[in-house]
Amino acid sequence: MKTLPFIKMHGLGNDYVYIDCFEPSTAEVIASTDLASLARRVSDRHTGIGSDGLVLILPSEEADARMRMFNADGSEAQMCGNAIRCVGKYLYESGRCAQSAMRIDTLSGQKTLALDVVEGRVERVTVNMGIPIVYSDSITVDGMSITFTSVNMGNPHAVIFGQAPVTTEYLHTVGPQIATHPHFPEGTNVEFAYVRNEHEIDMRVWERGTGETMACGTGTCATAVAAVTQGTVQGTVIVHLLGGDLTIRWDGDRQPVLMTGPATEVFRGTINLDDYEYQH
Repeated sequence: MKTLPFIKMHGLGNDYVYIDCFEPSTAEVIASTDLASLARRVSDRHTGIGSDGLVLILPSEEADARMRMFNADGSEAQMCGNAIRCVGKYLYESGRCAQSAMRIDTLSGQKTLALDVVEGRVERVTVNMGIPIVYSDSITVDGMSITFTSVNMGNPHAVIFGQAPVTTEYLHTVGPQIATHPHFPEGTNVEFAYVRNEHEIDMRVWERGTGETMACGTGTCATAVAAVTQGTVQGTVIVHLLGGDLTIRWDGDRQPVLMTGPATEVFRGTINLDDYEYQH
């Protein structure tokens, strides 16, 4: 019987199934597994574990670890801010990395983490998310011109500001149309934001390959960056998400974005791959 141990963790409700590939037996199984198919199966909230995707925690020659992540539809993503905080928590609490400062390789480059540890437990993680690329853009959806701020945080984001918090109906109608618009050959994440005041933003997100999620770390960073660029917020910004709050700091052009938030372990278990392979 082929089995895989897993850890279920989330960052503000943005939940993933994590697999520790430092274990040789686990790495051997992963090497012979269709990861896109596995991601789709474990992510299903009715017939699987239930998650926004699958994350592999792997050894790295250049850093303390390497993270690979797959969306719920099986597509591989470059980066996830909520997921990488959970990776940092697991590495420290499992003893894989004894330092509260660590480096993690991702498809969008190496990220540095600073862990807030209290009595051996990681309570919050600050991630240096790198330097964003920002520009204004617009597309037409159903005959309507939509203007947005395009922010690349190692993965693409289209940030749209409104005069009020976005409605669920609008998000679920327009979000997927923008995310899959021909203007974005590889798709994009879409953030709908409302600026409360100069230090607070409400945000909901439609993630490419997944749909609406409770939180999006890179999307939160992109939203704060877009708001700073427009001059509507300044300094440290608290972004309110469905799953809770993230704190973002960006000091402007050519400066890195710093994201701080929690990471939570939910449960551990074992995946029976034999059942998965013969499930139709």
